[in-house]
Amino acid sequence: MTRRLLPRLSPQAVPYVLLSPFVVLFLVFGVFPLAFSFFLAFQSWEPTAGLASMKFVGLDNFAFAITDEWFWKSLKNTAWLAVAAGVPQHVVAIPLAYFIHTSFKRTRNSVIGAYFLPYITSTVAIAMMFSTLFSTDYGLINVGLHALGDVPGLGWLAPAAPIDWLGRAENVKPAIAMVVFWRYVGFNTVLYLAALQTIPGDIYEAATMDGAGRWQQFWYITLPSLQPMIYFGVTLSVIGGLQLFEEPFILTGGRGGTDQSGMTTAMYMYRTAFEFNDFGGASALSWLLFVFVALLTWLTNRAFKPRGPTR
Repeated sequence: MTRRLLPRLSPQAVPYVLLSPFVVLFLVFGVFPLAFSFFLAFQSWEPTAGLASMKFVGLDNFAFAITDEWFWKSLKNTAWLAVAAGVPQHVVAIPLAYFIHTSFKRTRNSVIGAYFLPYITSTVAIAMMFSTLFSTDYGLINVGLHALGDVPGLGWLAPAAPIDWLGRAENVKPAIAMVVFWRYVGFNTVLYLAALQTIPGDIYEAATMDGAGRWQQFWYITLPSLQPMIYFGVTLSVIGGLQLFEEPFILTGGRGGTDQSGMTTAMYMYRTAFEFNDFGGASALSWLLFVFVALLTWLTNRAFKPRGPTR
């Protein structure tokens, strides 16, 4: 049947026919949700009442979001988690990738696979595992911290009492940040390891002949060569950190923890839509978050922009 249909098509039409499945799927699942979300941002709508209950409210949803204390608190929580979990990822991933690149040859793939495993593991499984590890009375994290009291010279690190990681407001965000860091540091390590393998070995050989040590080679050769990948990795961390949802949602039971200290903007959007039945307000929040992500992405681009003289 394909042979009967294809000869009837002109050569100019064949590419469009072949691309049409992707175009249709992109329009239905990509463009339409974005357009409908933008339309909802100017509406007051409770989905249980049907489409006929939509009411145009102009910029009221945006005005309410800007004056909403929960929105600003969720935005601060999101920014805190993005920095606290994102910055250490790259600070650890870059030297870790360099160490794996220079110290492992035959077993390199196995080592990097072990670090990459948390990234491909189910988020729900990870969050449930850490919920157990963060247990106040029997969690391995508190048990390990308590054991430090018996180690000479490290006793000052042991807390006087077990830490309530997920029950006290001041401990919720550090707990979430640790989970996010543990999950994504391996992903960034893979990125930097791939970039390290593109650096010509002749450069390091020439630097060694000139008397440069490993630290000097890392500082003056490796880091400058990694700058494009650092920019890429930091950009992904900024975008992903500001959209953080799964880890805090599961660790805090979907409520944001004590005093909403772990509620991110994505979580607040979810609660606004599916808990408060305000899809218009949730859509407005999503577009405000989009503006914030775009702004920080632009600032990241400016920070990594070359500042040398141009010709």
